[in-house]
Amino acid sequence: MKKITIYTDGASRGNPGPASLGIVFKNEKAQVFKEYSQFLGNKLTNNEAEYLAVIFALKKFKLLFGKKLAKASEVELKSDSDLLVKQLNGKYKITDKKIQELFLEVWNLKFDFKKVKFVHIARSRNKRADALANQSLDERAKTQKLL
Repeated sequence: MKKITIYTDGASRGNPGPASLGIVFKNEKAQVFKEYSQFLGNKLTNNEAEYLAVIFALKKFKLLFGKKLAKASEVELKSDSDLLVKQLNGKYKITDKKIQELFLEVWNLKFDFKKVKFVHIARSRNKRADALANQSLDERAKTQKLL
């Protein structure tokens, strides 16, 4: 069995606006072994970006390790979004239709793993995922200026 910690962050400038994600994978020894930064689109809210980061992380885990290892793995997913974590842990009701759909996608992805735990952390403990999300937005903004 593997235990992996994944730090996720979603960012949106304008809310809604250009959005991106940042993901950091750490092994059982808390060593970073994969990082991702990706632009998501132009008209997304911060909450949508946070959910898309979680979805990306869980799907990427399965791609990296395969379904068999995913089924035997425990994933601790850490986010500085208190809203996201409380929604995913069933403590807050979700009324937004788009978020409901994203929640269902996360819910279904959870069944591919032995265990998925959602943990809220302080922003100060999620700096690398935040930096990756902002890096993608910064690169996108530079590209747009050049066009």
